[in-house]
Amino acid sequence: MLRVLITVGPTREPIDRVRFIGNRSSGEMGSLIAEAMASAGHEVTSLVGPVDRAVVARCSGAGRVYRFESSAELGQLLEAHFRDADVLVMAAAVADYRPVTVSEGKMARLSGQDQRMVVELMPTPDLVAGVAGSKRAGQRVVAFALEEAGVLEARAGEKMRRKGVDAMVANPLGTMESGGIRATWMTVGGEVERLERMPKSEFASWLAERVVRLFG
Repeated sequence: MLRVLITVGPTREPIDRVRFIGNRSSGEMGSLIAEAMASAGHEVTSLVGPVDRAVVARCSGAGRVYRFESSAELGQLLEAHFRDADVLVMAAAVADYRPVTVSEGKMARLSGQDQRMVVELMPTPDLVAGVAGSKRAGQRVVAFALEEAGVLEARAGEKMRRKGVDAMVANPLGTMESGGIRATWMTVGGEVERLERMPKSEFASWLAERVVRLFG
């Protein structure tokens, strides 16, 4: 039995108390992986972002659930829970940028002739690289890369090596908001498996088996 930590869903980086920077991730893939790992007999902890109730319910049925909104909150949860895990499956879609300043209230819409508003952004910390850099002997990290099809494998492979993760799930942009996935599985040891398109639930079960194989 493995102790599996899974991150699920998007982050929301606040601009003010109403607005945020986010992305289209539904969290469905991460929740299906949590369900598949639990069904295979592993102990699952899910870190779940701002997703709908069905996704939260699926994660709750698989094991313990902790919630986050922003990348900073997810970073705190990873720091608290990664040390007790055998493997991290980083399926969350973490925003690459966040506002430099956050308004305490609701920003008013500008009036007058020029109504343009400029929001200055700064990079969010690379949570995957940070966790991978702190892993102990025997721990594994699996990450996801969402890229344009023409550069998918090249960029995913570069990310895998640069971030120091053990394996990467590379999938094209069409995976988002879709019921299926056509993924490529890559490991730091040189293994590459290109899969035909399949339902996300079927892929989750396939991935659960590959995660176990990382431990020999």
